[in-house]
Amino acid sequence: MSGTSILHHHLLLFTPPEDQPKTKIKTPEADLRLKEQECLCLLKRCNNLKDFKQVHVQVLKWGLFSNPYCASNLLAACALSNWGSMDYACSIFNQIDEPGAFVFNTLIRGFVKDDKFKEAWLLYIEMLESEVQPDNFTYPALLKACAVLQTLEEGMQIHGHANKLGFQSDLFVQNALINMYGKCKEIELSYAIFEQMDEKSVASWSATIAANASVGLWYECLMLFGDMMNEGCWRPEESTLVSVISACAHMGCLDLGRCTHGSLIRNISELNVTVQTSLMDMYVKCGRLEKGLCLFQMMAEKNQSSYSVMISGLAMHGQGEQALRVFSEMLEDGVEPDDVIYVSVLSACSHAGLVDEGLQCFDRMRLEHGITPTVQHYGCLVDLLGRAGMLQKALELIKSMAVEPNDVVWRSLLSACKVHQNLEIGEIAANSLFQLNSENPGDYIILSNMYAQAQRWDDAAKTRMEMTSKGLKQTPGFSLVVVSRKVHRFVSEDKTHHKCHNSILEMIHQMEWQLRFEGYSPDTSQVLVDVDEQEKRERLKGHSQKLAIAFALINTSQGSPIRITRNIRMCSDCHTYTKFISAIYEREILVRDRKRFHHFKDGTCSCQDYW
Repeated sequence: MSGTSILHHHLLLFTPPEDQPKTKIKTPEADLRLKEQECLCLLKRCNNLKDFKQVHVQVLKWGLFSNPYCASNLLAACALSNWGSMDYACSIFNQIDEPGAFVFNTLIRGFVKDDKFKEAWLLYIEMLESEVQPDNFTYPALLKACAVLQTLEEGMQIHGHANKLGFQSDLFVQNALINMYGKCKEIELSYAIFEQMDEKSVASWSATIAANASVGLWYECLMLFGDMMNEGCWRPEESTLVSVISACAHMGCLDLGRCTHGSLIRNISELNVTVQTSLMDMYVKCGRLEKGLCLFQMMAEKNQSSYSVMISGLAMHGQGEQALRVFSEMLEDGVEPDDVIYVSVLSACSHAGLVDEGLQCFDRMRLEHGITPTVQHYGCLVDLLGRAGMLQKALELIKSMAVEPNDVVWRSLLSACKVHQNLEIGEIAANSLFQLNSENPGDYIILSNMYAQAQRWDDAAKTRMEMTSKGLKQTPGFSLVVVSRKVHRFVSEDKTHHKCHNSILEMIHQMEWQLRFEGYSPDTSQVLVDVDEQEKRERLKGHSQKLAIAFALINTSQGSPIRITRNIRMCSDCHTYTKFISAIYEREILVRDRKRFHHFKDGTCSCQDYW
């Protein structure tokens, strides 16, 4: 029996034949309550709009539409169900004589559900003009619309309306405000609402964590999650755990990421594709490429995002050829590549030095898949050629681009010029960046360092002074290392770790002593200040990566891996230094810098000195 015929059968059951003897006299009130229950029962059985229209007819036949309870439930079923129709819901709304707050709220929620945000806003205005007083269920839906559209001004107006009506302390309104301000990147306002709350629900914590995640405040995400657990919120929402997983990925916190993975498995019966992809991304970015690959291969369903994360993850680890194999598998599985996936593919070729393969992929993207190259794709090609030392070809490519080159493209060329010490093309790239009014202090730093390497000290100082005159400040390079589930941060020549500063210096001295016997010679060309050789050697000792390694060697067990996350590219001296240390102390050292991973083991690096 079809779904329609089943519903028709139930309609017949609830409609007594006219000649059926009545064994019990019912009062009008009892009869009304029975019909109300029958109406709700029929609405719950609706699986499509055709079924719903039959129930609508029956409600009209029974004369129940004038009953506010039945009319509002009829509207809710049509507006809020997956199979509903907002046009049909509006026709029902227009037939209700005096709609109250519940009816207006229902239609507003329906519009928001269908991403018809303008209609939701206009309906709210109509609600006010009709002198129907909004309640605490009106504002969460409107604030959600403002959050999706990131319309801060309208969101603040809604906030003001809610305050005027006395809903500033309502839990649902407060949670919606946290979410709205977070999505609009107003983290301070979002956190201010959170701090003022007398009672915080799981949703309150989730919204605040998500707000910090939306602007990349990953450390704050982890701190909030710890506070949430300390407050006794032991069952966080799935969205919260996904935000925490993302924070772990960016911070390199593998242990916390694994704990979060375990919490997901315990609390959620089946992980969806989005959560599985987030977990895969976390393991890859925390240096556990094999675990990420395992999760990827076990996924019953893979989408474009899953493939993109895996391909870019392999690229980060220098596994370009394997990334291309995954790309081929994706095409065989019938998943159509988009422009984002091709950025990951070209990046993989760049990190592995696969120049010919990268150029072939670029042509395939245009000719076979009909994707128009964006500035991001050209940036990847420039990076591909630049890393390979083909700087003149990279410059010619920029000049022939079909789109206007942006700062990312010129910055890729400038970085390659620094690596290959080509000051002539480097000046062209830097001046192009300055003409674009780039306010990235790193551009000035790179050019200044290139002048310093060429011992053009006056030009180096002039470039630094120009950066200072524009009020630009470079974020100090730092290295993060996780020890005993705590994140420790080091900057060059760091003296903030008072309790262990002396032991770190002692460890550095011990490491330097061992390195001498292994043939290590400090690369003082990496110290780009005009000081003598002895001072340069002393400055090299204080690089943040070396301090982080020393701290980890002191505070972790023999043989355990060391994981370090950096915010800038590793210098060549630290690269050589870390290769030696991995062999001397028999440790696997994983370093993730701004672009990729380096796996140091037994005196070698996974990048094969190509990065």
